Amino acid sequence: MRSPQVVRDPSLPAEVTIWEVGPRDGLQNESRVVPLAVKVELVSRLVATGLPVVEATSFVHPAWVPQLADADELIDRLAADGLLAGGTPLPVLVPNERGLDRALRAGVTHVAVFLSATETFARRNLNCGLDEQYTMADPVVMRAKAAGLHVRAYLSMCFGDPWEGDVPVEQVAAAGRRLLAMGADQLSLGDTIGVGTVGHVTALLRTLAAGGTGPEQLAMHFHDTYGQALANTVAAMRAGVTTFDASAGGLGGCPFAQSATGNLASEDLVWMLDGLGVRTGVDLGALVATSDWFAGQLGRPSPSRVVQALAD
Repeated sequence: MRSPQVVRDPSLPAEVTIWEVGPRDGLQNESRVVPLAVKVELVSRLVATGLPVVEATSFVHPAWVPQLADADELIDRLAADGLLAGGTPLPVLVPNERGLDRALRAGVTHVAVFLSATETFARRNLNCGLDEQYTMADPVVMRAKAAGLHVRAYLSMCFGDPWEGDVPVEQVAAAGRRLLAMGADQLSLGDTIGVGTVGHVTALLRTLAAGGTGPEQLAMHFHDTYGQALANTVAAMRAGVTTFDASAGGLGGCPFAQSATGNLASEDLVWMLDGLGVRTGVDLGALVATSDWFAGQLGRPSPSRVVQALAD
């Protein structure tokens, strides 16, 4: 299999963590329900590629995301296969305290909460206002931390909102600081509709840094709607960020946001990082094979350009 020629840029981090979101964020937008056995195999194969984190599912109400209605069964199967107690974290999204209760019963060690940087999306996606969402999230974070869980906070609409338009950088930074102050271990900044650009990414990270939020507390979640995800990743790396969300085969997008197409493809990200000499621990060939297999399960080609180029 062809590999990129390595040209190391010493200004970039030596190592990056890829937070794989395909089994959760990638699948939640699929209208065709994927069988449980296929989901179990997908998670298992992704773990085997060397991805350091694989987000498994969401304990959301089935009425909101029918694709993930089998979350409890999935976690039970992963536990039975020894994956839940393995060395690779398998986080789950918990939208509220009921979701956290399910996560605690399942024995997971990493959970994530999901909030919005904008009022409109908070009301459309969380059924509450911008300030109310913190009231909902606070006991979830508090209880999860008390139980010894690692808590990630997703913040959506950080670079633009389809209903409100531009989102002020300081508004995003204030929301992010509030989540970290609540006790979240990590803040993932989401370009939910993929409109961010290099300058915008740099400005947001500078604003956060000026307020005391350093890159070691952050992750970036880019969508590739306008083809900017890889460029934005490099910009964030230059600012010191070392955790990036990506989805195997470029699957997914937010089902509650207009014009949100696919996430950044994990394979495209790994190819670029391999070429930059940045360590990920991911076997690109195994990842490409996994996404090619899964595209066959969905009955359509993978949107990842690297998968298209390298798959047999």
